Amino acid sequence: MPPRRNTRSNDSDQEGQQNPPPTDSTTAATAAAAASATAPACSPVVTFKSFQATKPPEFKGSADPVEAKAWLKEIEIAFALIEVTEEKKTEYASYFLKSEASYWWETSRAMEPEGLITWGRFTELFLERYFPDYMRDQMELKFLELKQGNMTVPQYETKFTELSRFVPTYVDTEKKKAKRFQQGLRSWIRSKLAILELDTYAAVVQKAMIAEAGSDSYMKERENKKRKVGASDKGQPQGTSQGQSNKKPGFQPGRSSSFKKPDTGNTGQDNRLQISSQQGVSRPPLPECRTCGKRHPGVCHRLSITCFKCNQKGHYARDCKIGIVCHRCKKPGHMIKDCKAPATVNNMIQAIEAPPAVDVQPLARTYNMSMREAVRDVDVLAGTLLVNSVSAKVLIDSGATKSFISETFVRKLNCLMEPLSGVLSVEIANQDRIPVSSYCPRCEIEILGNHFYADLLTFKLGEFDVILGMDWLTDYDARIDCKDKRVTLVTPEKRAVVFKGEKQAKKFLTMIQTKRLLRQGCEAYLAYVIDTEKEVSKLEDIPVVSEFPDVFPEELPGLPPDREIEFAIDLTPGAEPVSKAPYRMAPVEMKELAKQLQELLDKGIIRPCVSPWGAPVLFVKKKDGR
Repeated sequence: MPPRRNTRSNDSDQEGQQNPPPTDSTTAATAAAAASATAPACSPVVTFKSFQATKPPEFKGSADPVEAKAWLKEIEIAFALIEVTEEKKTEYASYFLKSEASYWWETSRAMEPEGLITWGRFTELFLERYFPDYMRDQMELKFLELKQGNMTVPQYETKFTELSRFVPTYVDTEKKKAKRFQQGLRSWIRSKLAILELDTYAAVVQKAMIAEAGSDSYMKERENKKRKVGASDKGQPQGTSQGQSNKKPGFQPGRSSSFKKPDTGNTGQDNRLQISSQQGVSRPPLPECRTCGKRHPGVCHRLSITCFKCNQKGHYARDCKIGIVCHRCKKPGHMIKDCKAPATVNNMIQAIEAPPAVDVQPLARTYNMSMREAVRDVDVLAGTLLVNSVSAKVLIDSGATKSFISETFVRKLNCLMEPLSGVLSVEIANQDRIPVSSYCPRCEIEILGNHFYADLLTFKLGEFDVILGMDWLTDYDARIDCKDKRVTLVTPEKRAVVFKGEKQAKKFLTMIQTKRLLRQGCEAYLAYVIDTEKEVSKLEDIPVVSEFPDVFPEELPGLPPDREIEFAIDLTPGAEPVSKAPYRMAPVEMKELAKQLQELLDKGIIRPCVSPWGAPVLFVKKKDGR
């Protein structure tokens, strides 16, 4: 009996023969596609090398918040480009911190707790360091105060975009951003855009640029028209009626007109002469007017001018001679500076006898000073002269309008005093006015054997006996040399007399001046001055000392006698010298210290001292701490 056939294996073999295993490339590709479709999608691995390939910028630390904010923005863009994970952001970004920024990050990271520092914490620390709150407030204020001003619309838009990054709350919507940009535009551009009611930022910027461009083209066209008109006017001949119609009498094109007060009666005539000469028309010269002294045709209008002071015709009030009275000779028509009459005291006193309604200024002025001040002052001269054969301290002061004599010095002279015809008001340095009613006529002043005379007003003076003022200096044609402190006078016989005032003597010499004088051979004396008039204290009047008169003799009998026992100070048993560490000084400082000490030793200011209780230092603190 034949063996029984296995039908299952046969069936499987038949199926295997019908579907053989895949051996070609097509079948492999199909299998790979099916596997990729069924397997989950995996993201590419981000490495530092791939992040560095984006070329992020470096940050070295800057005080400019714009630069810090821009660097942070560039780093975040690089993170988003290659999808850096949160765990790696801080590590990657900190690598690009250089110089000062790198030092800051090392310090900040050490102060943070152990563990991973998130990107949010890094951003917070970074902005706190390089973009603090006060900088944010400043940038916000700049944004709110931003105006177009002299900038063009593109320039204004660039500045607006730069500052808007720091204040996102003001530009978080399109409408708010467009409104804020429109508010900063020029008024005429803003008024044109207000009609359009634009809601988007891009539309506002575009319309503003169009409005500005149209205005620029209009202005250029207008300038071109002006240039063309100006060129046509220059090319037109001067003889045409059109060229003459634009000209007015007295107007010169190309020059700024000056509005001056015209001279009555002659300005128009002079202008006509000037215009005719400019037009090239030659005319014979006009005769000189006998009334005003000018050349003009027709009748002179000078006769029609009326003075408001005297109501007479022919002159102005500023040129009126009536009403001017000389205060010296009482004659009208001239002032005191032009008066040729001799100056006397009575004439001057009569000049101030004016009506009560008129405020008369003081006719005399003097500023009294001491002899020491006069010697130091370069504007005055002081010295000792003979006044009526009596020695007197005299001050020659050009600031005094009159000459004065002290009331106390008048009693020494026993000279004659005469009353003034009126009371003279004298103004002193503190603006006070003191009345003077008497004077000493023809007081004789002797200078180098020459006699000069002066009328001296009696006045209460200080240290000086006589003050010679401008009236006396004028009478003798005085010439004052302030540098050399001397005055040159001219006698009636036309002889020049020079008086030299006292100069301030130098009481002290500097060390350099003294050495120079000694080298030149000058003698020097060392004086030991004792005030013999000063009372010497007696021994009996001094407390405690009066109890031991034998200890304080008037004269020392000699040196103390030799003693058999040597003097010594017993120290405490076991005491040792105090050990004090020297100052810690650098070699350069020690060298400089030794140099200075040697200089002091050479000059004899200090001397060396050796003691077992000393220390190799300059100063040692004592037990009391001082």
